[in-house]
Amino acid sequence: MGINELKKIVRAPRLSEEVSNALETKIARGELAPGDQLPTEKVLAETFGVSRAVVREAVARLRADGRIETRQGSGAFVAQAPKSLNFRFWQGDGPALVELRDIFELRAMIETSVTELAARRRIPEDVAAMQRHLQAMDDAIRDGSDGSEADDDFHLAVAAATHNTYAYRLIEFLGRHFSDSRRLAWVDPGRRETLPEEAQAEHRAMFEAIAAGNPARARRCAQEHLRGAALRVGIDLATDLSEEGR
Repeated sequence: MGINELKKIVRAPRLSEEVSNALETKIARGELAPGDQLPTEKVLAETFGVSRAVVREAVARLRADGRIETRQGSGAFVAQAPKSLNFRFWQGDGPALVELRDIFELRAMIETSVTELAARRRIPEDVAAMQRHLQAMDDAIRDGSDGSEADDDFHLAVAAATHNTYAYRLIEFLGRHFSDSRRLAWVDPGRRETLPEEAQAEHRAMFEAIAAGNPARARRCAQEHLRGAALRVGIDLATDLSEEGR
């Protein structure tokens, strides 16, 4: 067979891409008009026959493209005017290792500051929300089930404790974008059984520092968590990201 007879390999789209494309088509056709509220995450998951995590990732894609906007406590709405700024980490199946390292560095820079601020501003309701998500992860570890949704929600609760809307939205974007990698630690049959326990120990250390109102310790615990998360996917973060490495 000659080289001209070879056909280009077409990558099958991810489920989240299919969902976001379907929603974007509805928006383009006017079936979902500017200002309209999207159905709930549960309804969308049932409609498309996918998990709620897939729906969250699809919504994150549309929000990154400026097609929808989310309002904390109210849901997702079609944007009045699509924004021109797009910010995506990669195109295709996933990032190269060097790009993934840069992404983890970015997360470390942002999430450590967010966790530090959460320790300064948290109120009892914030602490209670974090504790609920920690318990949900404890239950998942005990049952051997998927705790990735509670994992996502814990990090969102930390961001919510800053009482800064844009900090919350940025962490939501980062977290939902990486929900697949978090899920691997929970449900991948080839994983080491200690992976969820390792991450949970890091979560608990962050929680205790935030609840105690110790910003410096909260920042260190967040740094250790991001370093651990990177190591669990084979990346050793640079030491100069931390205060100790300077």
